[in-house]
Amino acid sequence: MQHKGSVVLVSNSSWYLYNFRRGTLLGLRDAGYRVIGLAPFDDYTYRLVEELGVEHWPLAMEGKNTRMLGEGRSLVALVAALRKANPVFVFNFTVKANIYSGLACRLLGIPYANNVSGLGTAFLHDSWLFRRVRWLYGFANRGARRVFFQNHEDHALFMAHGLLDETPTMVLPGSGVDSVRFAFSPLPSRRPFTFVMIARLLGDKGVREYVQAAERVKAEHPDTRFLLIGPLGASNRTAIDAAEVYAWQAAGVVEYQGEQQDVRPWIKQAQVLVLPSYREGMPRTVLEAAAMGRPAIVSDVPGCRQSVVAGETGWLCEVRCADSLALRMRECLAMSPERLQQAGSAARKRIEQEFDERLVVTAALGLLSDVDVECWAG
Repeated sequence: MQHKGSVVLVSNSSWYLYNFRRGTLLGLRDAGYRVIGLAPFDDYTYRLVEELGVEHWPLAMEGKNTRMLGEGRSLVALVAALRKANPVFVFNFTVKANIYSGLACRLLGIPYANNVSGLGTAFLHDSWLFRRVRWLYGFANRGARRVFFQNHEDHALFMAHGLLDETPTMVLPGSGVDSVRFAFSPLPSRRPFTFVMIARLLGDKGVREYVQAAERVKAEHPDTRFLLIGPLGASNRTAIDAAEVYAWQAAGVVEYQGEQQDVRPWIKQAQVLVLPSYREGMPRTVLEAAAMGRPAIVSDVPGCRQSVVAGETGWLCEVRCADSLALRMRECLAMSPERLQQAGSAARKRIEQEFDERLVVTAALGLLSDVDVECWAG
């Protein structure tokens, strides 16, 4: 089959592309495009190639690096790679990719879209550096064919800060969920009651609040399990040191299970998922757990609050407050199995109606159709 042309997806990790954009990669591939994942090498690189059948091109990009020399090299590498690929379109994901690849695409005259999957450290903290980052973000966005958002609050913030101008935008249901792969599963019928948190081990994800709340609850309900799943060594300024994590494990507060290539077995053995993050775009782990029939406790912040219907498919706690999170955990422990199952079933139904990944894939293909029409018209 002759390819329609190359489409490049740029991210700061192969892990992100595989776990969060698998549906889009496959949708583009099946539509007849040559699909290239442009991202750093990591443990998921081979899965992009062998399992999904797309190409991988290596990219030197470090998430927490802010030194001018290293950042300049990243931008130069992006320009060289995109010039060589000569794509008909580029989709950018994660903050650095949105900025750097957006700048490179503007320079080369390549049509592109930015995907705001969360605001990241540049919006959670304020300094001269992060103000400059936000300015560059706006410049990159203003050249895009479209900027996709995952919640209306992030969209409103970008508008208020002048980071869009007249760029067309669209709010999508996160990165979407494969509701077949994440099939519904009844809540465990046996004790112990189990909470699970699945996230990169970052301070901004609320990992420490989860551990502190677990300490409080475990003192009253010692048989309760608190699972913690996610990769160490994330390239981020708020990354949590391995020694701290293993100290929690040694103290018997949480059961750290490391990074898991398949989180479904861990969701299945839990009653409730927890994500006390400081801010999100649309948290994928909450949606995946909801697809499997698990309610969630999340912080009352943009992105997280939209991932649940408070009181129906999950519950909200105060951000950066372990006491508030512990209170919600105690309330879950006091609920009847029937009430918890009702919340889980409602969560699954909402995923089917509002968050299926086919909506996200359709939006990407629709944007490419517009570009194809332009090419034929030209």
